[in-house]
Amino acid sequence: MNVRRSPRPSRRLISTAAVAGTTVLGLTVLSACGSSAADGKNSDGKLDVVASFYPMQYLAEQIGGDHVAVTNLTEPGKEPHDLEVSAQQRGQLEEADVAVYLKGLQPSVDEAISQSGIGTKVDAASLTDLEKHGSEVGGHADEHDDHEHGSEEGTDPHIWLDPVKYAEVAEGVGKALEKADPDHAAEYKKNTADLVGRLDGLNKKYAAGLKDTDTKVFITTHAAFGYLAERYGLTEEAISGLDPESEPSAARVKELQKMAKADGVSTVFYETLVSDRTAKTLAGDTGLKTAVLDPIEGITKKSQGDDYIAVMESNLAALQKALGTK
Repeated sequence: MNVRRSPRPSRRLISTAAVAGTTVLGLTVLSACGSSAADGKNSDGKLDVVASFYPMQYLAEQIGGDHVAVTNLTEPGKEPHDLEVSAQQRGQLEEADVAVYLKGLQPSVDEAISQSGIGTKVDAASLTDLEKHGSEVGGHADEHDDHEHGSEEGTDPHIWLDPVKYAEVAEGVGKALEKADPDHAAEYKKNTADLVGRLDGLNKKYAAGLKDTDTKVFITTHAAFGYLAERYGLTEEAISGLDPESEPSAARVKELQKMAKADGVSTVFYETLVSDRTAKTLAGDTGLKTAVLDPIEGITKKSQGDDYIAVMESNLAALQKALGTK
């Protein structure tokens, strides 16, 4: 859910040429000489945070608590990969104190943030290790797969679907907020620890719930669950690659049909924000079921839960049913 920005007095924008830059913990922090973190707060005394899409919004809200006002650049129900930053949103970035984003997922956001004079820029991709994933994930990646929506190095940006990596990002975001707003550092530190603890609990629930299953292979519409698959010893077979809108080749569909029969796959998973047409076509041709496996790029009325943790738990239940948990 987007948070409406509170009215704030206008302030002179500082050009990037007039600031001094330092890099700490993978975070690019630009600070103007003679200013303090508190100077940039809005009229309610809160730190203005702009998040690129829901997983970043969730971290900012959970860690920032009552001391932050969070704006999400990606509206609920919109595919984040396709976001084009508007002139109004560029203005929001210029007035914000902190930007939390994932470089490589949304090129328009990357460009807008790099060109802004925002004080603290937190790139989630710099806070954990990214990997290359293709259409098949778990055993090895398909070297010929299209990595259009990965980073410049062809890496998979979907790190938030692995609770362990997401917790690493959470710790980095927490440290950034502590630095941006030292008056409330103790509370940010506590909130970060609480969130990391919940993510650790989620990781343990997944590990136990997926340990003993009839099959370890699952089919998805696009390769969003590579990190999750590797974390819990599964193999994701994606109809398309990292691009959720790409069309699979006839050869790929035929390959998946044979694989599904050989590996005892029962279900083809589709997503809430992308058309289910391809998944249902494949399922119909092979006599398989269809179900939702949510990449949690946004929360809508169709989501199987009202926040990240709830939807991840729903995803676990869906995987257990499809894989045949014993």
